[in-house]
Amino acid sequence: MENSMDSSRSARRTKEEKKLLRRQIKTSHTLLKHEGINTVSHPTKHLVVSNGGLGNGVSRESLLEVLKEGGTVESLLTPPAKPYAFVTYSSIEAGQNAYTFLNGRALQCQEEQSVTLYFSYVEKVDGDRGVSCALPPGLSVLEDFVSPEEEMQLLQAVDWTPDTDDVTVQKALKHRRVKHYGYEFRYDNNNVDKDKPLPGGLPAECDALLRRCLADGHISVVPDQLTVNQYQSGQGSTSGIPPHVDTHSAFEDTILSLSLGAKTVMDFKHPDGRSVAVVLPERSLLVMKGESRYLWTHGITPRKYDVVPVLEAGGSGVMTSDLSNLTLSRRGTRISLTFRKIRHTPCNCAYPSACDSQRLPSPPTVPVAEGDACRLESQYVHQVYEEISSHFSSTRHSPWPQVRDFLLSLPPGSVLADIGCGNGKYLGINPEVVSMGCDRSANLVQICIERGHEAFVSDALSVPLHNGCCDACISIAVIHHFSTQERRQAAVRELIRLLKVGGRALIYVWAMEQEYNNQKSKYLKERTTETITENGKELKTEENKPNQQEEHDGKMSSDMKCTEDGFGNATQARIHVHTNRTAFLSQDLLVPWHLKGNADKNKGAASSSTDVPVDNTSQRPVFHRFYHVFQQGELEELCFGVAGVKVLRSYHDQGNWCVELEKTHYTLSKDDIAQEIF
Repeated sequence: MENSMDSSRSARRTKEEKKLLRRQIKTSHTLLKHEGINTVSHPTKHLVVSNGGLGNGVSRESLLEVLKEGGTVESLLTPPAKPYAFVTYSSIEAGQNAYTFLNGRALQCQEEQSVTLYFSYVEKVDGDRGVSCALPPGLSVLEDFVSPEEEMQLLQAVDWTPDTDDVTVQKALKHRRVKHYGYEFRYDNNNVDKDKPLPGGLPAECDALLRRCLADGHISVVPDQLTVNQYQSGQGSTSGIPPHVDTHSAFEDTILSLSLGAKTVMDFKHPDGRSVAVVLPERSLLVMKGESRYLWTHGITPRKYDVVPVLEAGGSGVMTSDLSNLTLSRRGTRISLTFRKIRHTPCNCAYPSACDSQRLPSPPTVPVAEGDACRLESQYVHQVYEEISSHFSSTRHSPWPQVRDFLLSLPPGSVLADIGCGNGKYLGINPEVVSMGCDRSANLVQICIERGHEAFVSDALSVPLHNGCCDACISIAVIHHFSTQERRQAAVRELIRLLKVGGRALIYVWAMEQEYNNQKSKYLKERTTETITENGKELKTEENKPNQQEEHDGKMSSDMKCTEDGFGNATQARIHVHTNRTAFLSQDLLVPWHLKGNADKNKGAASSSTDVPVDNTSQRPVFHRFYHVFQQGELEELCFGVAGVKVLRSYHDQGNWCVELEKTHYTLSKDDIAQEIF
């Protein structure tokens, strides 16, 4: 009988050991996939605790209490939203104790649920791993902005009883209640009726708070609209708000949000995918200005627990990058007071991709047919450069170093053609070569001639020069203006036609990869502004000159090239206006150009273009230019499709893809043969 019981216990132990082994194998695969970490079989003082992560609802405090049973804990890292944690003990012996005695331990976690902890050895734990980036530009969190007494006064000022006097508008939304003062925010169109202010204005209890914000410089004008949200806590997922950007045309720049009653975590997300989780402590004031207000979405994910720093004193509000400082916090009932200033003129922010005031009435589509491509380029390339020629030329004066080096490498007496020469800034670099340029813009060609250069008007697809007449050709920031692959390749083919055998060509196009080899281009690094004086008043606007980005001064992110309608038929995608100085999300775009300077010098700019939008701050026209930005390898692939040429080198130069080509042999098309005959 006794032997039978021992056998039974042995069998049970074997099943438990098999279960433990399966769990350790699963943990090993998970770690390798998500963290790039391998588990090891030999004892170490570093262990991974499967099922012991914040993502399982295990708080740092409850896990640490169990881990201390194994020995002295040096560090505990709890990555947010992960089902595991990393513990480091003071010695290998302590690690062995934890592995032996704590494996399979049941732990009570949130909501009275139980999890089973499984331990595996790892060689080391990276304590420097981070989980968040800096606050979005223009965002700040001011902790303890109001006292507990002020908090109580503000909470009591909000009367949630049904309205009878129409002084405010109260609504019950899913999982939250909303009350509006000053103006009603309409959720059906995400805007306000500016002609129908609510009587009574904002509660008097808010006056002291707003005066302090004004005195401290957080706002420059007093808000006239207040939205109060009550986020309920309780069973199931607590309430939240979906990610959104407050409507540009509805409200001015700065938005204030005061958190009362409980803390929460607000998620901010940039269009390029970057995200930051920001802790909003009770009685803190969130200030959103500039990029954080206009470009980043913000929202609150519905959930019962938030991941927050253990130590909040002196914190900035951003979740710390120190994973040893994170735990779970149960949400309570939170009241937010969001203050805004109603906007009475169209928005003129520097973020047109998210701005409803600056969207084109009917964005163009990505062309498929040749005729569509010609019309698109005529409206969004050729006409634009004619209109902005003087202003554009004033921003183009510094040659790019590697283009200069190419030009200075040409032997004396060489014949050089600059196809798409703009204002001719490269035509005088090497005085020992015979230089000539052509451009589609007659106004830019006239500027070249006035500077003493040889230049003529021509389309880059059909240059009126003989075959093989040039020793070198350059095409700098031109080919990305062609809207189809066929036309871009035709532009390369035309360059090669002009070269002698052995002649070289240098091509630059704007790159989709504005961050390359872990280095950001100057285009991403720098956001510059210009000061315009209008009637004695200084106005700040986005500067068109992007330093070494040639004509590039816009961020792009268009829809996919082909979409489907409800019946599965292919439809053409729209090309949208995009925001400056941010990473590219797709390849076809419209880049804004804010015209400045003397309109007379711009050959009557905008006078011939009745549909050109106007910058509402400076009342100057805003034009849009088409670009196709190139992905890595795309330019080389384009050149490989042209006969009689080889790629000497290709490289990335400050946000551009570049190739140097050599003509290897002479080829004739049918049109060339006809020309030779006649």
